[in-house]
Amino acid sequence: MSVHAFVFPGQGSQSVGMGQALNEAFASSRAVFQEVDEALGDHLSRLMFSGDADELTRTENAQPALFAVSLAAVRALESEGGFKLADKAALVAGHSLGEYSALAAAGTLGIAEGARLLRLRGQAMQRAVPAGEGGMAALLGVDAAQARSICDEASQGETLEIANDNGGGQIVVSGVMSAIDRAIVVAKEHGIKRAVKLPVSAPFHSSLMAPAAREMEEALATATLNPPSIPVIANVTAAKVTDPAVIRELLVKQVTGTVRWRESVQTMVAMGVTNMHELGAGKVLCGLARRIAPELATSNAGTPAEIEALLKTL
Repeated sequence: MSVHAFVFPGQGSQSVGMGQALNEAFASSRAVFQEVDEALGDHLSRLMFSGDADELTRTENAQPALFAVSLAAVRALESEGGFKLADKAALVAGHSLGEYSALAAAGTLGIAEGARLLRLRGQAMQRAVPAGEGGMAALLGVDAAQARSICDEASQGETLEIANDNGGGQIVVSGVMSAIDRAIVVAKEHGIKRAVKLPVSAPFHSSLMAPAAREMEEALATATLNPPSIPVIANVTAAKVTDPAVIRELLVKQVTGTVRWRESVQTMVAMGVTNMHELGAGKVLCGLARRIAPELATSNAGTPAEIEALLKTL
């Protein structure tokens, strides 16, 4: 018997044009984009469908935009299939900002509230560290222990931490730019396959994001969070969570904490998941899942044709 999990992408999956076909094909998707635009008081959908790529990539835009596309895919799937996602899924999870998409898909967060929280999250993360002072780098062909020793060697008293354990030998480190530059050199000295600086504007998921975590704690304190209709796998614990008070706490920790994606996928497999479906823009998480748990059947759905194909398998 197939057991399905739905997962939601994070930053880096954005591209101009995303969501446009969903908007044109499904009234349910159109309603999501309209709700997000109204919640933010701007034409984010216009930027997504036909705007400037650099503007879309700005953290405060990319985060709510990726959330909107994921929820537009969820609503299309539900309206076309005549079911609620919770009827078909054993659990949901999302990568970094994708955790907000997962929570909205599970009914914990409203769409307008999720969009506003992510706009604030993007702005708070950008404010936390002046542009150019912090950054991130991807190390390819390493495990967590190797990445930690590279961080220890390269930090020289400056902040340098594991931000994402993405699995498949891909680990992202985050910290002060000078430490990031040293980490790339140290990684090459250790014979690491590849070490590349990422095109991001801040050192996400590091202790340098503490000011942003404080802002999110304040915002989440007044946000309405309902119990999820299905369990959510949290980024910072790689374990299922269903209590809104705990979810609130973990979303604050997530700003500075490591995204434990490799372990999250392993948790899903241990819980019996056989099929993983990535809803929204791109297919980054499907690629990672194939390296972490090759036995998982994966699919992605962010266009009308992909939604139709996925419906046939549910």
